[in-house]
Formats: sequence, C-alpha cells, structure tokens
Amino acid sequence: MVGTLVNVAAVIAGSLVGLLAGARLPARLTGIAFQGIGLFSLAIGVSMAIRTANWLVVVFAIVPGAIVGELLDIDRHLTRLGEFLKRRLRLGGARFSEGMVAAFLLFCMGSMTVLGAIEEGLGRAPNLLLAKSVLDGFASIALAATFGVGVAFSVLPLLVYQGGLTLAAGSLAGVLADSVVTEVSAVGGLLLVGLGINILGLGKLKVINMLPALLFAGALAWWLVR
Repeated sequence: MVGTLVNVAAVIAGSLVGLLAGARLPARLTGIAFQGIGLFSLAIGVSMAIRTANWLVVVFAIVPGAIVGELLDIDRHLTRLGEFLKRRLRLGGARFSEGMVAAFLLFCMGSMTVLGAIEEGLGRAPNLLLAKSVLDGFASIALAATFGVGVAFSVLPLLVYQGGLTLAAGSLAGVLADSVVTEVSAVGGLLLVGLGINILGLGKLKVINMLPALLFAGALAWWLVR
C-alpha cells in the first residue's frame, strides 16, 4: 500500500498548492485552465480507448455497464457523499462534488492504476504508482485551482479503489493478463472522454454511472483469452 499512500499524499499536497494558487488567480486564468483540463482529459481518453484490440468488448462493456450503473445510480450516491462531506466539514464551494468526482475519474481510469496496483500487490517495488503520484500531484494543482477543495477529497474513493486493487492483486494476478488490462484501460479511456465533454460544457454525461463497464470489460476480455 506504500504506492497508494504516496499517491494520496501527492494529491493532497497538489490540491493545497492549487487552492492557494487559485485564490490568487483571476477568473479568466482559472477559466482557461478549466478548458485545458477538459482538453487533456479528452486527449488521454482517446489515446487509451484506441489501444483496444477488440471494439466489440468495449461496446458490450459500455452498454450493459451503463445500464447497471444507472439502475444503481452510482452518480447520485457519490454526489451525496460529496455533499455530506461538504456539510459535515463545513466546506464551501459550489463545485465540491463535481471536483471530487472529476479528480477521482482522472486519477483512477488509467492503466497505470491497474498495473501499478498489481505490481505492488505482488510484492514488487511500487515504481509505477510512484511515477503516477508525480503526475497526479501536478494534475491536482490545476484541478484544485479550478474546482476547489473537493479535489483533495477525491483521495477517499482513490484510496478505496486503488488500495483495494493492490490488496486483491495476489488473487487476481492470474486473471489480469495484458489483454485484460488493455481492454479495461480502453473502456476507462472512453469514460475519460465523457469526463472531458462534461468539463468543457459540451454535454452532461453520467460518467460515474458507467463505471461498472470496467468490470464488464475485464470479464469479457478474460473470457475471450481463456
């Protein structure tokens, strides 16, 4: 769990820097930074999605995954968590929940999350997660300057998701072949594209409700390579 804990610390540190910088930046600069984050999310998402070796896996993961997520209404529950934390801790900022969700998606959808968690879970040095921590730290500066303190609280779902993968890596090692990771990352890339669309104000996609698609992608890819 060392890699995940370092990742959490990097996000918190970057968020603090972003909050301090954001308070001193004029609105037009935070606005353009906001657009840059949206474009970055689109670019990263597309680059991940096109690595798929089987678009049918992506399609048959996204559609049922979105349906299951909508039935569970994951987006509403995570937003409620954000609002609960906001009230409980008396934190301001109208974009608290949006910042927490956007940061969580950006920090957790990449292949570095899955591969890094497996690497550390198997007892190796957490090199990938340490490298990811540096990237996430810089990204959290820009995100916090735009969204506010909610970005720092993205470490809660980050810790559960990434830490959970690390702890489960031993038993999943035989299942998560390279092809499985590739397809899961491709679907995660599409989710990042949706996030970029939301950030840029081009639409309002329920990206969080599509998270079960990652499980469908992993199951389908594993079934195809058995």
